[in-house]
Amino acid sequence: MSYRDFGRTGVKVSPLALGAMNFGARANTDHEDSIRIIQQALDSGINLIDTADVYSQGESERIVGKALAGGRREDVVLATKFHGQIGDEPNHFGNSRRWIARAVEDSLRRLQTDWIDIYQVHRPEPDTDFDDTLGALSDLVHQGKIRYIGTSTYPPSEIVEGQWIAQRRGRERVVSEQPPYSILARGVEREVLPVAQRYGLAVIPWGPLAGGWLSGAYRKGAVQPASSRAERQPERYDIADPANAAKLAAAEALATLAGEAGLSLIHLALAFVLEHPAVTSVIIGPRTREHLESQLGAEKIKLSGDVLDRIDEIVPPGVTLAARDAGYVPPAIKQASLRRRG
Repeated sequence: MSYRDFGRTGVKVSPLALGAMNFGARANTDHEDSIRIIQQALDSGINLIDTADVYSQGESERIVGKALAGGRREDVVLATKFHGQIGDEPNHFGNSRRWIARAVEDSLRRLQTDWIDIYQVHRPEPDTDFDDTLGALSDLVHQGKIRYIGTSTYPPSEIVEGQWIAQRRGRERVVSEQPPYSILARGVEREVLPVAQRYGLAVIPWGPLAGGWLSGAYRKGAVQPASSRAERQPERYDIADPANAAKLAAAEALATLAGEAGLSLIHLALAFVLEHPAVTSVIIGPRTREHLESQLGAEKIKLSGDVLDRIDEIVPPGVTLAARDAGYVPPAIKQASLRRRG
């Protein structure tokens, strides 16, 4: 497997990154099976693993920690995230200095490691000063507990703000962004990816299979597959919803295109994301070994200009077919009170 530069850090990472969201109560509850999947991914050449403290409330991190405990930690670029609610306490959440100091220690313990390579802010927190967040994270870099700072699903204005704060306030710089990106959710092509390129950030997209829509399982006239994701978020899979109907139509057209190109739809979807010059490594999130094996090898595929043009015809550049797939809705949109005079 060839490796790519992780932004301007000098670190090399595999084009495919192993996402650990599906290990634990959320999906695969068998720890030993999950560990085998992780080890198979490492054996294939993947060296970047991404998880988060909120995935199954820490269980994912514990599984990853057990998988790396046998001496493989040194060769892995390990990424995790903080921000999501852990337990019921009101302050066990967010981007405050207080919570970061607690969250990092909990993640280090669960991961059975002395350091985290990429510690990522899982989502923006409008009620917390970004400078205070970067100050706390900078302290962790200086203490050797984390190596680099990343963000996930940040709007372009806040990506720029983070760079500005680092320069003007003497903070450690954010070096990576983890946005949602797939053929069905191309909104980040408008500003997020160009901004990341401008500042030399590594980009490690999540959701390249669009929540399963690009797995090949969703076809017109076929019975929709059962999944834990569909049970948790039924609105994302209700075909009566016009946005979901548009996704189904696009998935059908893309499946036909993949067949004509001699590819699986999964490989077409992953190769598309890897084709963008801003993208460093794409996160795959297998629940089973079969899922993993169906995605390995996508990094070797080079899509032709004709295939990429056909994809642009099916879903135009910069278009996200379903607004909810953007991953983050800013308070100015979500809260009506911020859009209306009192």
